[in-house]
Amino acid sequence: MTSTKRISRPIRRNRGAAAVALAAATALLAGCNSSDSKGDDPLSDSKASGDGVVVGSNNFAESVLLGDIYGEALKAKGIKVSYKPNIGSRETTYGLLKNGSISVLPEYNGALLAYLDPKATPRTVAATTSAIEAKLDSKLTLLQPSPAQDKDSVTLNAATAKKYNLTDKSSIADLKDIAKDLVIGASPEFQTRQQGLVGLKDVYGLEFKSFKALDAGGPLTKAALKKNTVQAADIFTTDATISKEKHVVLQDPKNLFGFENVQPLVYKSALPQKGADALNAVSAKLDTATLLDLGAQVQLQGKDPLDVAKAWLKSAGLD
Repeated sequence: MTSTKRISRPIRRNRGAAAVALAAATALLAGCNSSDSKGDDPLSDSKASGDGVVVGSNNFAESVLLGDIYGEALKAKGIKVSYKPNIGSRETTYGLLKNGSISVLPEYNGALLAYLDPKATPRTVAATTSAIEAKLDSKLTLLQPSPAQDKDSVTLNAATAKKYNLTDKSSIADLKDIAKDLVIGASPEFQTRQQGLVGLKDVYGLEFKSFKALDAGGPLTKAALKKNTVQAADIFTTDATISKEKHVVLQDPKNLFGFENVQPLVYKSALPQKGADALNAVSAKLDTATLLDLGAQVQLQGKDPLDVAKAWLKSAGLD
């Protein structure tokens, strides 16, 4: 789900998927609202309020949804919450966390580690967390990882998979002889990341015909893959459009995309212990099947992510 994890779809207050791209652009320029909190400029460097928690999210739908889940779980414990959704890529949000402009961010442990230490190759979730903590800024900390994973992938459209006789049992390595004929699409950052073109070349020996800079698993990437503008793309593995469009996600036997457990990243001094406990309780209940279902409600059914977040927290006994 990084790793580019993860671009641009602020879905707030009964907006369907058709409004997503426009809303994203608006959000980046003017900020946007979630719940009853004031919508601040997501790129402002104002410090988090001393009596409240600022929940941020990267600029893709699942991150926004997870941010809403975190924020509403904190509110249920009486904590004042405001939101800065759809901020941008990790390169931006990590800096805002370090300076205290945001307090909590949904992260993906493998993608975060790849950003902090591209050479790290942990073998377990616990080792991934330990490796991250060794590189984290001292003002930040990780809370408990959830079982839910959303990984980056190399995904082919149905026509391309059929043309080369590839299935969901096939491997990224099976592209070695045909990558030269394929255009791959992803976020701009994918071009220079280890969990991207760099790693695909180093680990699997792939050199594609060309790279098309789009967004991180968002509407631009999915539209290009559907239209065959690109034949391969970085689509996140909990994206409901994979099954809808009959795309084929290739196996990653060399574990280039690593572990991608959803895990809260926190500015230590901004979150009280009851807040940390609330977010750890969320992590304990959130698994991959749940994340896929919640994402489908937002992406395919056009539900507002805040409403989806509230409904799930209630069903999980966390409201």
